[in-house]
Amino acid sequence: MTGLLPERAVGAVVGSAVGDALGAPFEFGPEGAFTARFPHPGGGGEMCGGGGWDPGEATDDTQMAVLVGESLVECGGLDLPDVFRRFQRWAAAEPKDIGLQTEAVLGSGDPWDTAAALHFQTNRRAAGNGALMRAATSGVHFAGRGRDATMDAARRLAALTHGDRAAWEGTAIFHELLRVALTGGDPLAALPGTLAAVHPGHRERYAVVLDPDWHPDLATEFNGAVWPCLGSAVWAVRTTSSYEDAVRAAVDLGGDTDTVAAVTGGLAGAVYGAGAIPERWTEPLHVPLPGFGERVLRAAGLSELALRLAGRPA
Repeated sequence: MTGLLPERAVGAVVGSAVGDALGAPFEFGPEGAFTARFPHPGGGGEMCGGGGWDPGEATDDTQMAVLVGESLVECGGLDLPDVFRRFQRWAAAEPKDIGLQTEAVLGSGDPWDTAAALHFQTNRRAAGNGALMRAATSGVHFAGRGRDATMDAARRLAALTHGDRAAWEGTAIFHELLRVALTGGDPLAALPGTLAAVHPGHRERYAVVLDPDWHPDLATEFNGAVWPCLGSAVWAVRTTSSYEDAVRAAVDLGGDTDTVAAVTGGLAGAVYGAGAIPERWTEPLHVPLPGFGERVLRAAGLSELALRLAGRPA
């Protein structure tokens, strides 16, 4: 695996985790709540905790991303049954937060390759952002393999828990935007080519939310759905000029703040690199891993995982 910028690989993984932890206390809150509490960028105290989360504690978004990343490293590539087993082990340990759909699929008792599809057949609702939220680690791992390979891997990983192709395509777009950034390109400039690789049945809805003139206020669904979540993250990166400002803008949108900020943080971290992430945010960052002993990853452990995923010595 060649051509990846290690600083950006670390930025994507750590940046996603930081966004997750920063947004968690504001989940389901109103628009503007973050800047109302922390009006001055750089003022400190933003990793405040609350809503059941300790300061700097990452949620299920990052916990699942770590499980995916560690499976890719330890198995030497994509082993979907192994990823599914890790998810099941984690879910059985009763994490603080887990998506209702993800919980239903993982606890169904159905095989790894049919559980999500069977759930979708019954419920017809599976376009949440629960696959997109965990994609930073896999995006780093597959970035060196080209557009088709990284988008295919994203779809296959998303399909473990989400039976709706909308979730697959959103995750695939995110993988490709990360790939472009991690190889030194401009992901926003790559959007037209990326959209051309999206399944025709889902291309239009993503073209709308990824258009330069789109604003999250124009969303017709809650940002817990995959396409407004991704659109909000791209908007936050497009309309700011730093990692910190992008993540602040994402959290300030309200709603599903941890996931919107996790996706934003992954993309912004890939664009600006790990050095752009404020140390006051990385220092308290920690990722508990329920079901896997008493393990807790901190920023250094996430950085090491990112480098291994990128094929670089840690």
